[in-house]
Amino acid sequence: MKHTALAVPAALLLLSLTACGGSAEAGDGKNVTITVGYQSKTINTVTAGTLLRSLGYFEKDLNALHDGHTYKVDWQDYATGAPITAQMTAGKIDIGSMGDFPLLINATRGKQLNRPTHLVSVTGYNLRGGLNTIVTAPGSTLTSLKDLKGKKVSTSVGSAADGTLVRALQHAGIDPNDGIEKLNQQPAVGASALAAGSTDALSQFVAWPGLLAYQGKAKALYDGAELNLPTFHGVTALEDFAKKRPAVLETFLKAQAQATDYLNTRPVSAAEKVAKATGLPAEVVYLYNGAHGISTFDPAVKPQLVSALKQDVSVLKEAKLTGDVDVDSFVDDQYVKKALGASYAKQLAATPPTAAGEVWPKGAEKTKAFKSPAELLSYVAAHRDGIRAAYVPDATTGTLWFADKAVWVADGETLLPFVAPATAQAYVSAHGGARVITYAKALERAA
Repeated sequence: MKHTALAVPAALLLLSLTACGGSAEAGDGKNVTITVGYQSKTINTVTAGTLLRSLGYFEKDLNALHDGHTYKVDWQDYATGAPITAQMTAGKIDIGSMGDFPLLINATRGKQLNRPTHLVSVTGYNLRGGLNTIVTAPGSTLTSLKDLKGKKVSTSVGSAADGTLVRALQHAGIDPNDGIEKLNQQPAVGASALAAGSTDALSQFVAWPGLLAYQGKAKALYDGAELNLPTFHGVTALEDFAKKRPAVLETFLKAQAQATDYLNTRPVSAAEKVAKATGLPAEVVYLYNGAHGISTFDPAVKPQLVSALKQDVSVLKEAKLTGDVDVDSFVDDQYVKKALGASYAKQLAATPPTAAGEVWPKGAEKTKAFKSPAELLSYVAAHRDGIRAAYVPDATTGTLWFADKAVWVADGETLLPFVAPATAQAYVSAHGGARVITYAKALERAA
């Protein structure tokens, strides 16, 4: 689909929804239903969706309000943020979670349809942009972004993954509107297209790149963290709902904070819960949501994330998906500040944990962390049949990746992992004597 094809459904959406009335919140006055839209498989949102739902914190905390109402939570699962926005602007969802680019579209649609929404908290983020990755087929001969010129690339237009693709191509000197043939596809469709050979590459968001790599159906071509621009997912709420039931919204955000604490203190258990609820492999969930995972979870609305959101507007404007967006008026952290209380300032100032390699032994409830890639490889070599998954941080960006899927470089006695071949080659070119080696050779050298 070309960008111009998006204008017709968008226009129809606007016409149909302007006639919609009512509120997402339902009930007879005493009995109230709160509707929450979430994306179960977009695991960067689990603290406001999949994990939060499985833990039951929101329902429990609502029952503790004792405000004369009986609350019920209607959880609605969607594949992407777009339908959540459509339902919110139709007055059918109170609270939703989605990525940074869909959040901007959420802000635009809400304003256009006189149902304003606000970004009220953050779920997960990566300050360098590592949540999005461009992958190719396992047997592909493509090794860098420059190789994409004239090729077919699948992505979801209007998503953060598309934003990563556009910016990455521009940095590589390729016109994203002319230098490639962009296929606008849902993640699952794009994954199938990659497997069928009908697209040369796939640019997608968490957890698709990691899942395909884990399954042996793709290999990384570009690590989004090379852009060094934050990417994140967040929680958006209808303004009318927030004003009418601020205590309920604050209760949701308190429950989100509880789920965040659970994930951060019990990452393996959290990964298992999310895996059970979504059908995703727990090893893939842990890649993103683990103790040193690609994503950091913290409800605070950090200034650097708001700044990145403002920079994202130009990409959506170029794609004719939004006009100007008043990001400052869209962001409203008053509710999460009240929900978190004195801890908000501490969380606002918190920084992501230092990247470290981890091994998840079979049958273990905890992972093992290692100070260097060589130490991790040595352990893996000695316990080959007892490893569930091994993770290593990219030597340049810090993005965690599966050790057996990484590109390994030997620089003297030092062993260095990279997510993508281009970054590995850049290191080799800058360090005389360094060379790319296979994972098997890396294990052999570390043993």
